[in-house]
Amino acid sequence: MQKLFLTFFGAGYSKIAPGTVGSIVAMPIGLLILYYLGLNSLVSIILVGSIIAILEINKFEKNGGAHDDKTIVIDEALGIWLTMAFTFGIYPYIYKGPYGFYIALILSFASFRLFDIWKPSTIGKIDKEAKGGLGVVGDDLLAGIAAGMLNLVIFKILALVIGYF
Repeated sequence: MQKLFLTFFGAGYSKIAPGTVGSIVAMPIGLLILYYLGLNSLVSIILVGSIIAILEINKFEKNGGAHDDKTIVIDEALGIWLTMAFTFGIYPYIYKGPYGFYIALILSFASFRLFDIWKPSTIGKIDKEAKGGLGVVGDDLLAGIAAGMLNLVIFKILALVIGYF
């Protein structure tokens, strides 16, 4: 059960880019949560999921698992959901055009993966210095916040420059 959770239903076993695959698999689930349960539920799931992920990763590592094992992608799922919470949380208020949803979806994925791979500033520091589950999950949550904030700026610029949104 622990492996199923940590690998996000097996997405982490992908031979090619497991973090990217984990993010892709998590996105439609995040959209379903947003659509059927709402933003508050998604944020609650992220908070509870983060605590459980940190504890389970600590157990995994204590039992001999490698720190930040590449098969662990629950952190990517939580991070992309946090990006989506920012982006889609303001989505109904920011666009009027027919492509706003798709732009928000693509921006969520691209911006999260950018910050998750690049790991600038504090994101990289958490990744390198924090031990256990906090280090594994913490950098992705910070990447999710940074990506979400970047998306808000991009939408604002689009609204000002082209008046599309």
